[in-house]
Amino acid sequence: MVMDSKLTSPRMALATLLLSLSPTLFAAEVPPGTRLAAQQEIVRGNGAEPSTLDPQKVETNDASNIIVDLFDGLVQLDRAGKPQPGLAASWDNRDNRVWTFHLRPNLQWSDGTPLTAHDVVFSWRRLADPKTGSPYASFVNYAHLEHAQAVIDGQLPVEKLGVTALDDSTVQVTLSQPVGYFLQFVAHTSLFPVSEKHVRQYGDSWTRPGKMVSSGAYSLDDWVVNEKIVLTRNPRYWNNDKTVIERVSFLPIADAAAEVNRFRSGEIGITSVIPAEQYAQMQQQHPDEVVNSPVQAVFYYQFNTEKAPFNDVRVRQALNLAIDKNIIAQKVTAKGQLPADAVLPLTMGEIHLRPPAWAAESQDARTARAKALLAEAGFTAAHPLRFTLLYNIAGDNQRIAIAVASMWKKTLGAQVKLQNQEWKTMVDVMHSGQFDVVRYTWGADYDEPSSFLNTFRTGDSQNLSRYRSQAFDEAVAEAGKAATPAGAQAWYQKASDIIGNDMPVIPIVYSMRNQLVRSDIGGFWSSPMGLYFTRDLYVKAR
Repeated sequence: MVMDSKLTSPRMALATLLLSLSPTLFAAEVPPGTRLAAQQEIVRGNGAEPSTLDPQKVETNDASNIIVDLFDGLVQLDRAGKPQPGLAASWDNRDNRVWTFHLRPNLQWSDGTPLTAHDVVFSWRRLADPKTGSPYASFVNYAHLEHAQAVIDGQLPVEKLGVTALDDSTVQVTLSQPVGYFLQFVAHTSLFPVSEKHVRQYGDSWTRPGKMVSSGAYSLDDWVVNEKIVLTRNPRYWNNDKTVIERVSFLPIADAAAEVNRFRSGEIGITSVIPAEQYAQMQQQHPDEVVNSPVQAVFYYQFNTEKAPFNDVRVRQALNLAIDKNIIAQKVTAKGQLPADAVLPLTMGEIHLRPPAWAAESQDARTARAKALLAEAGFTAAHPLRFTLLYNIAGDNQRIAIAVASMWKKTLGAQVKLQNQEWKTMVDVMHSGQFDVVRYTWGADYDEPSSFLNTFRTGDSQNLSRYRSQAFDEAVAEAGKAATPAGAQAWYQKASDIIGNDMPVIPIVYSMRNQLVRSDIGGFWSSPMGLYFTRDLYVKAR
């Protein structure tokens, strides 16, 4: 990433970033002359019911969509992906290893109590604490906070984690090694501070209406499970003067077609997705309301690599090679997605990677090799490969599953049972390891290859395929030690080549976010991480 820094001497890089406090960085920017509607309320389709609104326990976008409205991080990423002040007004950086954050003066939680550096320290320690059981616990380790892995493993108390409050308004973070893109980590939802007082007072119920206090542009007003989550404007938000929307409702609608229909009837202002079967129709009928946003995300099928026959790399390779991903991208989804040859986008930040060698083969050549590999693994017409493909009921998942299962049957004679579940149930199943092959989409937490590759390291809390490779782990670790992107690139290429051969997951398509946004809603933009912010929006008078 590009960093703004000044070197005070050749021997010590002391970067002091006294950054602009311009409130227009993260706020509704209403063009002059725009007439605003008297009622500033919107309804957003959210796709699925979030399992939690706890920043330290969240792992999915359906929850993050809401959390970024409720909470703020020390740092925020602007539209170019560059770090800007959030709860922190400025920060100092010494050698990319010691980072000191200076909070804005007079920060408050939504109930008026002070938001301090001690809340930040409590929250980061809470993420790493094994008692929390966070699916993102590994995040502090991959950000290289001092003693992170030992704390996560319960070998050291959380107080040893490399984060401390120097006073009520100053947070100091010590890393175990220099990390030039550390601010990208700080902007992630898992490191958003929560109120120590309220978490200790209410325990697991602190996220319920009437108990939650928030730091972002909105407060939690109502939560009716499987019906709606309602947020109202937080007058104590540090940038409240530049917020326009007064009330936002999130509707968990797993059926994408039903969500689109509710948009067309005027019930929803922004959908979470446009299903493939309605995309062309929406382009024709609502050309000015279809919004396509590239995102750093990969749709893939992941194997349970500890379960036979998927502990055999030949089976995994065969199933990958047998899928014609061009057909999936161009005919099954047909919404701007591109076929995926790797488990990560090949260009991230300043890193540019080559695809795996098999990506250059024709589909006929891939198919022939797939048949040979599966035969070598012992599967024939008399002894066909049988397994269950699990997917959640949302978006285009069923269309893709049907198409892929058909390809596997036609090419390899595989007998594939399709099973669908609600999202929260499927996430629990993935974490328990009770699956053969399961649909998943991983989106970048920051614009750097480790955001994808870390999730396949041995023991990572997001390594749901249970993949293990010492060579891969070492390559990713060495990339993390590199002082420059150029130094990291060769190691990332090695890691990508290893996992492209071992195939713990099958990358299907690189994602494109397709949404309907009502024409009277202004200020809409979606980040490369697939998130957008209600605080940036406004409703124009019709």
